[in-house]
Formats: sequence, structure tokens, C-alpha cells
Amino acid sequence: MRKNKLEKMLKFPCLFTYKVIGLAQPELVDKIVKIIQCKLPGDYVPQIKSSNKGNYLSISITICANTFEEIESLYYELSNINIVRMVL
Repeated sequence: MRKNKLEKMLKFPCLFTYKVIGLAQPELVDKIVKIIQCKLPGDYVPQIKSSNKGNYLSISITICANTFEEIESLYYELSNINIVRMVL
């Protein structure tokens, strides 16, 4: 199996922070936490920042990943939320 650069840099288990940017709608945070809870149950405390005009929210949430596949899987699931514009 060929590893990409990010996968080579990480040693598992590790803490990994996602930054999700989406439309400023009340359900955004709940949708993000629900997806993460389904894959990795735990207590998550997302940090939320609003854009200057209030149109977007930036949500940072840290997980404890056991494999690179968990990181990738969550990235794609978070990206598929209809009100999400970007996942970093």
C-alpha cells in the first residue's frame, strides 16, 4: 500500500483537527458532531467562529483517530453535508 505525505507524517492513534466551513445555519454544528459521533463516539466540544458578515461558520473539532482511513472517511462524509462549503 502506498502512503501519501499526510499519512506518513502521522503516528496512530493521534489527535486530528478538522476545520469545517459552512453556511451559518443552526443545524450545521449538530450535523458535524452527529457524523463524527457515528464513527468515533465521544465527547466533542467544537469551537465555533462566525464570519464577519455572519453568513458562514467555521467549526473546528478535534478527534482521536486510530487509522488514516478514519480521517479520510470523516473528511468525505463531512464534505457531503449540503451546507458545508469546505473541509480542511
